[in-house]
Amino acid sequence: MFLTFLKNAIRFSTIFLFGSTGETITEKSGHLNLGTPGIMCMGALGGCVGESLYLKSLGGNYAAINGFNAVVIGILFAMLFAGLGGLIYGFLTITLRCNQNVSGLAITTFGAGVTNFFINYVDRTGFNYLAAKFTAPISQATDWFSTIFLSHGALVYIAIALALLVAFILKKTRTGLNLTAIGENPATADAAGINVTGYKYVSCVLGSGISGIGGLFYIMDYLYGSWEYSIDAMGWLAVALVIFSVWKPNWGILGSILFGALYILPYYTSFSFAVQEIIKMIPYAVTIIVLIITSIINRRESQPPAALGLSYFREER
Repeated sequence: MFLTFLKNAIRFSTIFLFGSTGETITEKSGHLNLGTPGIMCMGALGGCVGESLYLKSLGGNYAAINGFNAVVIGILFAMLFAGLGGLIYGFLTITLRCNQNVSGLAITTFGAGVTNFFINYVDRTGFNYLAAKFTAPISQATDWFSTIFLSHGALVYIAIALALLVAFILKKTRTGLNLTAIGENPATADAAGINVTGYKYVSCVLGSGISGIGGLFYIMDYLYGSWEYSIDAMGWLAVALVIFSVWKPNWGILGSILFGALYILPYYTSFSFAVQEIIKMIPYAVTIIVLIITSIINRRESQPPAALGLSYFREER
């Protein structure tokens, strides 16, 4: 029972991990993208479109499905659609200098609405065959180690690898340090010769693209190819996870597992409906507590980027 619970918690946490990793990249540039829930929806739509085109290219011969091609095509289309949402957000907040909070909320409303409407017109026939490729485990062994760590599909390990890679880039490479500098003080970074606008656009588009893969995972792995309800509610938890992990993607791995465990815990208990809903609220409450604690301690490494949410006016530099 416990092994199954932990296994499913890790699996479910992948949705949050993709979303938070992408949002962390965006926030490191000084942009608070509250459009992440809608962008994850757009990623789900894009993944479905890509997989539908792939199945049609096979002429209904589901036995010819190649697992590697299916996963790569899904990722590319999810990133394409979600990246487009990030580009729209970037144009509004970087070029037009619109309010970031309002722009993000508009993207969430737009992304969720467009996805819920158009996804019904995507031919998802044969998606259950595709989902089998996404959920195929590394090992078929039934011991405790394999059950917990080796029984997941490819996207689970890709999410973890991406989080570790992004954490390394942000902390150890010139590109990551430049991005961090822009999020702290774009005027100083600009004066140092860093292309502030370019970095901001890339971070918004790339961060949104990574978040969008979470939408693909939600449909193809967690829901096994179906679309029961929107993913935007989990997108908000992904945004909360960024704060919970104090803008460190590697910490987000453990945080996402905790969030995933709390989210699915009610389904493994006999609590009343009211208590189950309270349990689902715990991640939000914990995030608020972490935010209060980090504000009191006031250590620079645990604070959000200093320019987060602020538009940069180059002429005022």
